[in-house]
Amino acid sequence: MDLSKIGQLRIKNETETKVFAEEVAAFADVGDVICLFGALGAGKTNFSRSFIRSLTRPDQDVPSPTYTLVQSYEIQKQSNLIAIWHFDLYRISEELEIMELGIEDACSDGIVLIEWPENALRLLPERRLEIHFEFSQHHEERILTLHGSEQWRNLNIKNIGVF
Repeated sequence: MDLSKIGQLRIKNETETKVFAEEVAAFADVGDVICLFGALGAGKTNFSRSFIRSLTRPDQDVPSPTYTLVQSYEIQKQSNLIAIWHFDLYRISEELEIMELGIEDACSDGIVLIEWPENALRLLPERRLEIHFEFSQHHEERILTLHGSEQWRNLNIKNIGVF
């Protein structure tokens, strides 16, 4: 798998997380998988919520799929209806359980966000973006490291605190 480092960002607060999530969402297309790594409270769900709302509507109810494991949403893009899948695999450790959630089908015909993807990596397509959220010394600030397949190298991250 050839996931190249795309860059590293310093996100100062939830507003910047929202802006970054909107940029990623605008770039995402059917077949794209976005894997979100990081400790509890690092910002994965906030990113996901902003990503989904930017493609659906600003007041869209976007609950964390911690207990349901997966939530789906639909968007109209040109004349096509596209599914957005939001998985939270924190409580799942077996590949068979992950497969039973329909993750492989979701990856082929929708846009997929996965929190806690560590146990699913062997099942995922190479066409993906990995975002690693890390805590900073400053309270709300996060350091995001991005790795991605070739098409993600064109993602415009210049509007955020790149370093």
